[in-house]
Amino acid sequence: MENTEKNLLHIAMFPWLAYGHLMPFLEVSKFLAQQGHRISFISTPKNIHRLPTSSLSPLIKLIELPMPAVDGLPQSAESTADIPLNKVPYLKKAYDKLELPLTHCLEHSDIDWIVHDFASHWLPRVATRLGINSVYFTIVNATSMAFFGPPSDLLAGQRQRPEDFTVVPEWIDFPDFNVAFKLHEMVSHWDSMEDEVSDFRRLAGVIQGCDFVATRTCPEFDGDPLSLLPKLYGKPVVPVGLLPPVLHEDQLEDDRWRVLREWLDKRREQSVVYIALGTEVTLSQEAMHELARGIEKSGLCFIWVLGNRQLAEGPDMIPVGFETRVRDRGLVWKGWAPQLRVLGHSSIGGFLTHCGWSSVIEALGFGRVLILFSGASSDQGLIARLMHNKRVGLEIPRDDRDGSFSSEAVAESIRLVMVDKEGEPLRANAWAMKEVFGNLDLSNRYLDEFTQFLETWPASMS
Repeated sequence: MENTEKNLLHIAMFPWLAYGHLMPFLEVSKFLAQQGHRISFISTPKNIHRLPTSSLSPLIKLIELPMPAVDGLPQSAESTADIPLNKVPYLKKAYDKLELPLTHCLEHSDIDWIVHDFASHWLPRVATRLGINSVYFTIVNATSMAFFGPPSDLLAGQRQRPEDFTVVPEWIDFPDFNVAFKLHEMVSHWDSMEDEVSDFRRLAGVIQGCDFVATRTCPEFDGDPLSLLPKLYGKPVVPVGLLPPVLHEDQLEDDRWRVLREWLDKRREQSVVYIALGTEVTLSQEAMHELARGIEKSGLCFIWVLGNRQLAEGPDMIPVGFETRVRDRGLVWKGWAPQLRVLGHSSIGGFLTHCGWSSVIEALGFGRVLILFSGASSDQGLIARLMHNKRVGLEIPRDDRDGSFSSEAVAESIRLVMVDKEGEPLRANAWAMKEVFGNLDLSNRYLDEFTQFLETWPASMS
């Protein structure tokens, strides 16, 4: 359909204050703008300034709302990357204080739709009052959403303690399904929840109040859960695809990538393990040392990225002498790394990951087999079990109660996944996943269907 014939919309985007949420919202914004729709992308100043804006469509307008002050939240903090996990409840309180300025912004606009995240439980109510349609866009997959369940259970169900989330819920009856949290993951997540408004209440509020739900997945990967969700929610659930990131080969090569590329160019094809635990995972010194010993015992080539949060814990986070002992086959990389470029290099064979959904999508887009080490935040534990069950990776054995693990388990898992004959099916399965996870045409087809959903939905009545 030509742009002149279709219903051109003004769509607001309002993601949660985390980089892993901002980027999927931005990718959807770019696609909608390509279809001729105007976008108002709304967040706080630091988050807006973090966005890669060099090639944004003029149809995308970036709108800054000043970050509200909250006792207990550091003054400069505007995202989860700026604070430890136990400060996240204060970030949620600040986010809730954006209700008034956001309402004012919406009142003085011609916005037709607002696409929002899980935390803004108050927003569908505001949108309805203003005659604006709303869609809850969840950046996680349908399996995780199905595990969390219907709004009725989120609000007043049987699951009231961390232990209750370590078993498969009764509404899931898929064959051979054993995706659930480990106790240490749920205890950790409890620390990031706000006392007054739990994450479960937030999630229930946005599901109940929105017109429909959109999720970052596709039926080729997530078929059964995608069929279940509309029954749990009593409203449509639309996949937007996996939103695989695109590697632009024509981009200028910066110094950091040049160093990494030259190191990788000297290694055999698919011989290197890439190790990265995300920007927000913090392990104890003891756990970091055990992980390092396991990496060393594996005997394989590796790149281990230590993010700023891990480096901030101090120089003793890596065992004394570790870098010297592994220097012929290992590279400890400090600070930000161009992860997509690294994963795309032919020398990379596997990825030891914290199981963030974006990282998993990036890795499987290149067919890289996974060594799963859940970061114990959000739905990362569920993703670890899911990928283990799909046989595209192997989860490192850990104690269910406290998350502890041994260096031997790390070394054995890395070797099995990367080189042992027993790991051949895992490597083959991960390689085959490129056809789904790296398929831009497939993802764009679902984004097309999502766009048509917005264009053909009846206008809201204020």
